[in-house]
Amino acid sequence: MSKILLTGASGYIGGHLKDKLKDQHEIIAFSRNTSNKQNEENVTWKSADLFDLDEITEVMEGIDTAIYLVHSMMPSAKLTQANFEDMDALLADNFARAAKKQGVKHIVFMSGLIPDDNHLSAHLRSRLECEKILGDYGIPVSTLRAGLIIGAKGSSYPILKRLVERLPAMVLPSWAYNKIAPVAIEDVIDGLAALVERSPSENESIDISGPETMNYKELIQRTAKVLDKPLPMLDLPIIPIIVSRYWVQLISSVPKEMVYPLMNSLIHDMVPHDKRIVPKLSLGNITFEDSVKRALDEEKEEKKKKAKQSSSHSKSKKEEIRDVRAITRFEIPDGYSIKDVTTEYARFINNIT
Repeated sequence: MSKILLTGASGYIGGHLKDKLKDQHEIIAFSRNTSNKQNEENVTWKSADLFDLDEITEVMEGIDTAIYLVHSMMPSAKLTQANFEDMDALLADNFARAAKKQGVKHIVFMSGLIPDDNHLSAHLRSRLECEKILGDYGIPVSTLRAGLIIGAKGSSYPILKRLVERLPAMVLPSWAYNKIAPVAIEDVIDGLAALVERSPSENESIDISGPETMNYKELIQRTAKVLDKPLPMLDLPIIPIIVSRYWVQLISSVPKEMVYPLMNSLIHDMVPHDKRIVPKLSLGNITFEDSVKRALDEEKEEKKKKAKQSSSHSKSKKEEIRDVRAITRFEIPDGYSIKDVTTEYARFINNIT
C-alpha cells in the first residue's frame, strides 16, 4: 500500500479524492488546520503551513506520491500584501523542494486547460508556472488539466448557477461565443485517481473534459434548462471583460478575489488539445445535463447535513488568522547573485528605517 500526501484534503476536490483513494492507499491528509478533523481507516490528518518549508518537509517524510491541489486566489492571512501568482509560485516551490529532499517518487497536480496563446490570463499563467516549478526538481509530475468543473462546491460552477438563478435576463458579451469543455467532478476525480497509479519517467500534462464542447452561451442556456429557469438573452458584444466581471461578482456574491481571475480567463477557448489527450483518461463519460443534475443533488444533500449538524452541535469558533503575507517578485539584475540581492535589500531596509 503506497503512502500518499494529499494537500487540499479539506477542500472540495481534495475531499472527494480522499474518499476515492483511501481504500487502496495510506493517505496523509494535509491541511493548515486539523482541529476539526478526525482520523479514519487509512487516513491520517496532519497540519502544517505550506509557507513554512521546514514544516512541509517534515510532513513529506516517507511519502511515495504527493498530490498538489493548492490555489491561492483567496487571501490566507489577516493582511495579504501579495498577488495570488506570487503566492502560488512560492508555495509550489516549497512543495517541490520538500518533495525532493524527502525522496518523493511522483507528484500529481491539478491545473486548468492551457490554450495555445502567448498572452494568457493571470490565472492560467499562474497555473502553468506552478506546473513548471513543480516539474523543475527532477521528480516526475503528472498534471491533469481541466476547464469548467461541474460540481456543487467548485470554483466556477456555483458562479454560473447563481447567475442563471438570479438574473431575469442576460446580455451576452463577445466572450459568450468562446469555446468551453465542461467536465463533471466525478470524471475529474477518476482522472486524478488514474494519475496516482501512473509511473511516468518524465513530466506529463493530460487534458480532461466531458463528452461535449460548447460555447458559453450554450452553456448558460443548457444550465437554465436543467434549472427550469426562463432566461432571455441579448447579444451585446461591445461589453468589455472588465465590466462583465464586475456585474458577475455583484450578482453571484462571490468574492472578487475569486471572480476576477476566473473571468479574465474567458477571453480564451478552454478546450482540450489533441497532443494532450490520453485514451480512457481524457474523455469523461457524464453528459453536461447529468453533471448539473448531480451537482444539484449533491447541493441538496449538503444542505441536509448542515441542517442536522446545526441542530445537534453548537458552531465551533472559527480559527483567528493573525499572520501577514507580504511577497514581492522582481527580476534579479544581470550579474547579481542571491547574496548580492539580500545585501542590497538589507541596506535598503536599513536606510529607510
